[in-house]
Amino acid sequence: MNKSDIRKKILKIRKQNNFKNLDISFDTLLKILKKEKITGKTVGGYYPYNYEVDIIQILKKLEKKNYLICLPRIKKNSQMDFFQWSSKDPLIINKYGIPEPISKKVRHPDIILVPIVAYDKNLNRIGYGGGFYDRYFEKIKKNKKITKFGLAYTFQKVKKIPTKKHDIKLDFVITERKK
Repeated sequence: MNKSDIRKKILKIRKQNNFKNLDISFDTLLKILKKEKITGKTVGGYYPYNYEVDIIQILKKLEKKNYLICLPRIKKNSQMDFFQWSSKDPLIINKYGIPEPISKKVRHPDIILVPIVAYDKNLNRIGYGGGFYDRYFEKIKKNKKITKFGLAYTFQKVKKIPTKKHDIKLDFVITERKK
């Protein structure tokens, strides 16, 4: 299967399964951060869209633990940056229908929680096909190490994702299954 076919199949399943209210464990994320000695305090999240894993409660809990939260904002030329955001801050809707922060404070996350459409056992991922995260990871890796967590449901796992040179792997995938 090619990426487009995988994307269509998983997005359909995700939409059908969304009502099941599956939950990603905040404790699992904290355990990995502690075990792997990931000490950065700036977390890039996302505002859930199109039946993505809803991480708003995780972001609020991180904020209470004194992590600085930021969300992506899409820019010209298919680029994106992360901007500081608090759960009390308003958002605006971009041209894709995705909520974005209005803050002007660009932040470079130490940890990024990545929405994914599909993933495989080798930590390859498929997003919506725009390449925004891959371009961001490529741009920032020269200046900063980022730990990349994919957040997904177990039904989004596929046998193998076809990859290209520009595709960047995740470091971890967290699902609703407690590990």
